[in-house]
Amino acid sequence: MLMSSSVIDLDNQVSEIITISAFVLNLERVQALEIWLKATNTKLTQVNGQRKYGGPPEVWEGPTPGPRCEVFISQIPRDAYEDILIPLFSSIGPLWEFRLMMNFSGQNRGFAYAKYGSAAIAVEAIRQLHGHMVEPGYRISVRRSTEKRHLCIGGLPASTRQEGILQVLRVLVEGVERVSLKAGPGIEGVSATVAFSSHHAASMAKKVLVEAFKKQFAMCVSVKWQPTEKPNPDEPRCPQKHAKSLLPSHLGPLHHSSPRPSGPPSFLTLPASIPAGFCRAVGGPTAPQLPHPTCSFPDSSTQGHLVFAASPVMLLSKLCETAGVGQPFYEVQYSHAGPDGFLYFSYKVQILGITAAFKGLVMILPGPNASTMLEEAQKAVAQQVLQKMYNTGLTH
Repeated sequence: MLMSSSVIDLDNQVSEIITISAFVLNLERVQALEIWLKATNTKLTQVNGQRKYGGPPEVWEGPTPGPRCEVFISQIPRDAYEDILIPLFSSIGPLWEFRLMMNFSGQNRGFAYAKYGSAAIAVEAIRQLHGHMVEPGYRISVRRSTEKRHLCIGGLPASTRQEGILQVLRVLVEGVERVSLKAGPGIEGVSATVAFSSHHAASMAKKVLVEAFKKQFAMCVSVKWQPTEKPNPDEPRCPQKHAKSLLPSHLGPLHHSSPRPSGPPSFLTLPASIPAGFCRAVGGPTAPQLPHPTCSFPDSSTQGHLVFAASPVMLLSKLCETAGVGQPFYEVQYSHAGPDGFLYFSYKVQILGITAAFKGLVMILPGPNASTMLEEAQKAVAQQVLQKMYNTGLTH
């Protein structure tokens, strides 16, 4: 598959970015991290503005974490990295996952999440490490992560039924476990409280549901987090002596992460269709039935995106093959670096059996080299093209 891109120009841009970043980075700390990673054979993965360890790690003998197993860490010095933080939080108990939020310059964003195999270990981490001085003048805040898993969808028609909206949501997004409806004084139409299998699934759904309802049913709904549950009385209260200096500067930052290229919603790989009863109730069209490849795809490695059972590039290729329109030809070019820390790429994708070319702009996080960033850009392009094909009815 051809890809017309200026790798040399991108390498030059990356070099400039690295040069600028050197003025704000503590290079000694960066070098210490690299030495620690090699010495401990620790593997980190950068996804969606965060650098992740584990989830689970390669060797994990404990239980799969359930509710209340994650802690939220804030007030982290911007040049403190995993070589300091992972050993510190591992001293309380084995880490199932550790996620450090990163910005464009290579510094951390001042907060992270640590997940353990049990709620008891997480409580102990709060007890022992809240107020811990990681370096002179810096005391970290360690609190229970809310891990919200419930969304409230408002503005649904009064004729909405529980089974119907449950089927709709399972077509539009992944991880929907159950739905409860509420109507009455002060509620316009019907509101639905939706429980998801994980915080990640709920976060991804929150990003796409408003637009999905608008496109599918020409319906304007509101999607909000359900109010946070009350804290567990058995959980130790955070020490008060540092309360003023330890207040988190970010409240729920994971729920408002930096923008990513919008990918096709999960219904591209689900065999279900939107129930006709619900469509009649809202006066909207039913969802198109998309062709499903008969071959099996490998697991996706792009965690944290709105993705499918396979790479977006592979899925687009298979979809074009199934539709008999020929394979896509990609032209991807570096455009600019935005103030939000993302690299922007313009693209043009031509598919022989489709008259008009697909054009647009995608954004990705900086990567270690030009070829890796071009690969990520192509994935983002394929996601947008799939979405556009669906929106224009080309997947019928």
